[in-house]
Amino acid sequence: MKAIVYQQAGLPLTDPKSLYDTELEKPQPSGHDLLVKIKAISVNPVDTKVRQSDNPSSPKVLGWDACGVVEAVGDSVTLFSPGDEVFYAGSLIRPGTYAEYHLVDERITGRKPATLSAAEAAALPLTSLTAWELLFDRLQVGGGQGKSLLIVGAGGGVGSILTQLASRLTGLTVIGTASRPETQQWVESLGADHVIDHRQPFSEQLAAKGIRSVDYVASLTHTDDYYDQLIEIMTPQGRLGLIDDPKALDAIPLKRKAISLHWELMFTRSLYTTEDMSRQHEILNDIASLIDNGTLRTTLDEHAGKITAASLREAHRRIETGRSRGKIVLEGF
Repeated sequence: MKAIVYQQAGLPLTDPKSLYDTELEKPQPSGHDLLVKIKAISVNPVDTKVRQSDNPSSPKVLGWDACGVVEAVGDSVTLFSPGDEVFYAGSLIRPGTYAEYHLVDERITGRKPATLSAAEAAALPLTSLTAWELLFDRLQVGGGQGKSLLIVGAGGGVGSILTQLASRLTGLTVIGTASRPETQQWVESLGADHVIDHRQPFSEQLAAKGIRSVDYVASLTHTDDYYDQLIEIMTPQGRLGLIDDPKALDAIPLKRKAISLHWELMFTRSLYTTEDMSRQHEILNDIASLIDNGTLRTTLDEHAGKITAASLREAHRRIETGRSRGKIVLEGF
């Protein structure tokens, strides 16, 4: 089968070996595995982080988000059958989705939204799972009536779906941050009640909108840079959730306000085969239903063409600028 791989970490994307086309043996399903024929994939920051930092002993297939068709199933599969259209975000500890065929556990797989194309659906799984888990499992917002949520980096992949979930499924006042005018408009279109510029002081901008403090913060990017500001603007006994990788994080400043700190990593359930691993199957099915009934919309921003090494190198380059909006998707081999 066709696949795109890398073997040496940190190569510049101008080097053809940073991601290159190859042929690999087609995998075979067992246990809870689905063998999926890949139709479309999307690219996430985690793809670029792994390519830059992890030196594999043999050529490694990156990629997690995918949409495709089930071709065969393992002997323990009960949730899907061959021919079913699915979407999912995969596992950190298995080969990725930059390939014609891919194995994924049925318990972290959802049915593809019927109203979306494969490319539109491929934009959703990783960010939807991250946003849902952060909002409801980690921050535990509940109904959210009378409370507020600040989303730092609301225009990115996770932010684009988190803004929708919070504005449509809760009573929260949703404040998103974005710096460029076009991204600010994007965040407003996704349902944010207010948008502020993360290049400017948070407290002054919030005060100008009549907001004294925020109850919940979802810090999706550059937490190191905004940490002190976030503590300053948070309501006592608020909840701070984050998904990025600060170089260091001192929790002591949170004590005075009794702010609780919550990490979200959507790969945790599959990494540890947790008892509630199948919850991701349920969440993805819920996302599909919300898409199909018009509550949510895809966050696809750019269709980058066929799934090739050259197009993936360009997609990685775009992600690494830190200026991408929504999701970058590739389709077909």
